[in-house]
Amino acid sequence: GPEATFAAKVNWLVCREVCIPGKAQVSVSRAALTEAPAADNVNPEDAQLLERFKDKLPQPLPAADVAKFRASGTGFELTVETGHEEKSAEFFPFDQNVLANAAPQSVTPIRNGISLSLTKDENLRAAPNQLNGVLVLGDGRAYEIHANPGVLASETITQSDTLLRILLLAFVGGVILNLMPCVFPVLFIKGLALVQSSADERSKLRLHGLVYTLGILVSFWVVVGALLVLRGAGHNLGWGFQFQSPIFDALIAMLLFFLGLSLAGQFEIGLSLTSAGSSLTSRGGYKGSFFTGVLAVVVATPCTAPFMGAAIGYALSNSALVSFGVFTALALGLAAPYLLLALNPVWTRLLPRPGAWMEVLKQAVSVPIFATVIWLVWVFTQTAGVGALVNLLASFLLLAIAGWILGRWPAKAGSTIAAVLVLALAVVLPVTAVRNAPPRFDMAAVGLKRTPWEPFTPELVTKYRSEGRPVFVDFTASWCLSCQVNERVVLNRDDVQNRLRNSGVALLRADWTRHDETIAQTLASLGRNGVPTYALYPADPQAPPALLPEVLTPDIVLKALDNIKPGLARAPAGL
Repeated sequence: GPEATFAAKVNWLVCREVCIPGKAQVSVSRAALTEAPAADNVNPEDAQLLERFKDKLPQPLPAADVAKFRASGTGFELTVETGHEEKSAEFFPFDQNVLANAAPQSVTPIRNGISLSLTKDENLRAAPNQLNGVLVLGDGRAYEIHANPGVLASETITQSDTLLRILLLAFVGGVILNLMPCVFPVLFIKGLALVQSSADERSKLRLHGLVYTLGILVSFWVVVGALLVLRGAGHNLGWGFQFQSPIFDALIAMLLFFLGLSLAGQFEIGLSLTSAGSSLTSRGGYKGSFFTGVLAVVVATPCTAPFMGAAIGYALSNSALVSFGVFTALALGLAAPYLLLALNPVWTRLLPRPGAWMEVLKQAVSVPIFATVIWLVWVFTQTAGVGALVNLLASFLLLAIAGWILGRWPAKAGSTIAAVLVLALAVVLPVTAVRNAPPRFDMAAVGLKRTPWEPFTPELVTKYRSEGRPVFVDFTASWCLSCQVNERVVLNRDDVQNRLRNSGVALLRADWTRHDETIAQTLASLGRNGVPTYALYPADPQAPPALLPEVLTPDIVLKALDNIKPGLARAPAGL
């Protein structure tokens, strides 16, 4: 028959330590048949081989099945209905520069199919008209997908149920946040104002409770608004993102140090942030209630209470309306304990009578405030370097001088002006130091001496899983108090250490002390937008990772390791 020529232009990379590009144009000519060959002229083995691989080619999506996609905060949600629940899947796009191909894909089984969270390419400016590619399901089935924008009916039902559950989780997480060490001192000081209030003033408590709640709500709305604007501009940020700035760390440390000096009795702030020592019925008291709510949110951001991680991750991967709704529920949870007392003044009769013990207790509360300052100083050194520490300590000295001036000559115009000038100089010192900050201190590169932590990269996760090893990733940050507690109280325990060594799990630490786009994208693909996050990837590359709770216990970690399939893990080299 006539001769047919197949030609190709081939480009490749040969990589080891460096990559060397290559290219070639190749062609091959073969005689073409004009009709099907007779059965006796076909090699049976070749025919069987062709049929076997022909069945593995992607098939068109059956007419009864439907695929839709919608934009999310970091990319797209692809939902495919196949008639029954699918356990795992992976999507391979046809079009270039639409998805971040190296980013992990978060898979969520639904009643009639499966949903995938896909990360968009960083250069993508507008959503595509259609999402085209191949969907490979866990059992090996593969379908060509041409998904149009929209939401499936089953997804709508699931989303409605999910949103109600997420709102409840956010509210409960906000309530628990009051018990975290970063928030409890502020709530405790606010409670002193209730004890100190007279019977006449208690009639005004409702308004103070509402103003305090408004301060929390406005602060959370500012945080989520800033997150949405920055994420819309292409910055992948999450909960507590402001603590990735050493300037913010320094300013918050200075604010708490100054507040601690006031609580310790060095001076009294005329317009107290905590409202303690000022009349609840005064105008300043209302301002104090509002700014106490603001302060509670500021000191709460480095903490993550149980249930918060999933709620915040869901919020920031959905529409702005959903994001504001979830953060509003979180704010109401944070405000709930004080608001309930304020709305029911009769309950305050159960509180102790005011007396000299209150001043002693107020001074005692300055101790955890100063402890928080010490922690923030440590965070500052992680983000700005030890060299900038001298400037921050000098600013603390200036704050103490300003406090002494206010305490020595209270209510004097001259002393107030002098104190303000000293405070301004105190603010300038750490800001100038940050500009000359050394390169980032990589906490993961040092790691804990007792455990073989490696710095996280998505490529390492893929590498270890291809070798048959599970991977445990600790998403952490120096400014995350919950992270530090989990690492020292749980991950450093001898029994946990021994199990990690013996189970052959590869240990990676993703340090988000300063913003890292790769870590941010990986968190988003897991449905999370903050730390702590703990992901245990099975050795099977097709299996989705298991997410551990934000607050760890040894049993949680050990049981998660017990669920690793035997035979898939090997002991890490050198242990």
